[in-house]
Amino acid sequence: MDVKRDILWRVYLSYILVAVVGIFIIGKAAYIQQVQGSHWRSMSDSLHERIQEIDAERGTIFSEDGQMLSTSIPQFDVLIDFAADGLREKNGKRFKENIDSLSLCLANLFKDNSAATYKKILQEGYNTKDRNFLLRKKITYVAYQEINKFPLVRQGKYKSGFKFEQKDIRLNPYQNLAFRTIGLARDSFKVGLEMAYDSVLKGRSGSRLVRYIAGGVSIPVEDALETEAENGKDIITTLDVFVQEVTENALMKMMVANEAEHGCAIVMETKTGKVKAIANLGKGSDGAYHEDFNYAINPTEPGSTFKLATMIALLEDKKITLNNIVNLEGGTWKINGQTVFDSEQHGRYDVTVKQAFELSSNVGMAKLAYANYGSNPHQFIRHLHQVHMDTITGIDLTGERNSIIYKPGSKYWSATTLPWMAFGYNIAVTPLQTITMYNAVANNGTMMKPFLVKAVTEQGTLIKEMQPKVLIDKICSDATLKQLKECLEGVCIEGTAAKLFKDTPYKVAGKTGTALVANGNKGYADEIYQSSFAGYFPAENPQYTCLVVIKNKPHAIKRHGADVAGPVFKEIADRLYTTRVIQNNSKPNNAKTDSSIFRYAGYKTDVKQVMQSLSVKYKDSSTPANDWTDITAAKGNVTVNNRNIETNKMPSLKGMGLKDAVSICENDLGLRINIKGKGKVTEQSIAAGIPVAKGQVINLYLN
Repeated sequence: MDVKRDILWRVYLSYILVAVVGIFIIGKAAYIQQVQGSHWRSMSDSLHERIQEIDAERGTIFSEDGQMLSTSIPQFDVLIDFAADGLREKNGKRFKENIDSLSLCLANLFKDNSAATYKKILQEGYNTKDRNFLLRKKITYVAYQEINKFPLVRQGKYKSGFKFEQKDIRLNPYQNLAFRTIGLARDSFKVGLEMAYDSVLKGRSGSRLVRYIAGGVSIPVEDALETEAENGKDIITTLDVFVQEVTENALMKMMVANEAEHGCAIVMETKTGKVKAIANLGKGSDGAYHEDFNYAINPTEPGSTFKLATMIALLEDKKITLNNIVNLEGGTWKINGQTVFDSEQHGRYDVTVKQAFELSSNVGMAKLAYANYGSNPHQFIRHLHQVHMDTITGIDLTGERNSIIYKPGSKYWSATTLPWMAFGYNIAVTPLQTITMYNAVANNGTMMKPFLVKAVTEQGTLIKEMQPKVLIDKICSDATLKQLKECLEGVCIEGTAAKLFKDTPYKVAGKTGTALVANGNKGYADEIYQSSFAGYFPAENPQYTCLVVIKNKPHAIKRHGADVAGPVFKEIADRLYTTRVIQNNSKPNNAKTDSSIFRYAGYKTDVKQVMQSLSVKYKDSSTPANDWTDITAAKGNVTVNNRNIETNKMPSLKGMGLKDAVSICENDLGLRINIKGKGKVTEQSIAAGIPVAKGQVINLYLN
């Protein structure tokens, strides 16, 4: 029994010792995890090293006139390490002494919470010992600089616990201006120039070896190899901010007035192929218009603007002369069981080829093409190839789509394909292809490649310069070219655009287009028309070529090219003619101006005070309720008249001094202003009478 008792005693003792050791181990593990956890995690961090990528600064996109179109700016997330030793030492004395003043400063800076609320937020974060407490997201660089001056924060990150995470964001200073062409720069989604020149703009990331210390903070490892980041290069585009604004405003005005679905307008410098403006507007679900898609590089049935290609083929092959007679049969013609209709019922029969083109007769073009190429359609198709209608232009944008041109022998070719193709149906080309062809005619037959980027620079130093590139030396003979110009000018003098350009002080050459387009699976029942106008000006010495294409809403009352696209073209041409063509061609002279004839504008109280001080006699024709005035004088007679300012429409600012113009734009209209020059306002990028919205950008040009 003594032996048994002795064995049991030893077993019990061993069991008790094992239990005690087990309890001790569990207790120690809990102590290490709960009490010493922060210490050991910090030590673990300090032993952790890895390669950290150093982001390169993305390059900036500029307009040709030096305006910033897309750039990177820093934003900061504000975080606080409430377990930082410097913040919690001496029982949190530093935090407690500064929390009131810090809360007040934060409330005054952000104005979203009271000082008491900020104090509560900070106190809760301190109590939780959160090592990555997010106080604020996406603050600006200016706010970042201000916060660094605040109480507690200015003592440094180790004492305050404040830390900032910088993230660069891409900003378009002109917002919607050429937005789809300039593009977006997102990690997973890029379009426009941001995508096409991504490799140039993004630069090359660097790297360095870092060690993580307490709180997840990283510090560079001394003497470790470090590769510096190579910042991205800048690109200078061919876009002109003034031309782009004029183009977008003209297009927007017509889109809103006609409730159109979408549209685009392109302006090209005739002699070089530089694209000075591309506007793309589509109607969103909110009913507003946005740069939502690049319609300029998307193929669609061109309609009557394509008749220029038909004329090139007919004239170059000497199949016709402009004086040949073609019977329009009143505007309808039946062929192979189908009927060709002229979009405008003119009731004409025997006319010359030139008149048929000026009338934009579908019947005339279809009959001429069928009679001369019906037995050999390949000959007609070859001409389309020769003017690059079946080839992308190669513009420096990603996503330019191929045209759709059916070939004889394909399953889509039928007995009516050729005649319908002659007036722009059964074919799809991009607006950019169309304007490139018209620009070649304007440029004496030389087809230029359209391009958007003229130079690459690095810190202001030129790295690469893009020169204008010739695609085709001569698209046709000089004899054909002369006849084509005669036809295009005739459209604007005696044809479908005669009324539109009747009183224009410069000569325009161009072509209207009206195409009935299908509405998806619904076909043509909704009567959706695409209106277009392509041309160049001044016709005798072309400086700019312009194309406008607008897809109207179903059953739109205004649908013809001369009524929808034509006015947009004319507004653009008028503005560019007065601000670019005339100024560029003007020569200084010694003629003296008559100083007795003048016109000024400004704030009425200031104007009257000045004239009274100078003892200028004037006739006051203004009303007491009106604050703004026009002052006109002729032959010594000075008159003060009203100048009406509406809060939702752009007024005329011409003649005003900068102070008055800024007051109206910023205080009355809520616009953002870019200023060029000194003196009085001579030009404004948003024309008088156009509806404006707060935050919109306007350029003011002073003399």
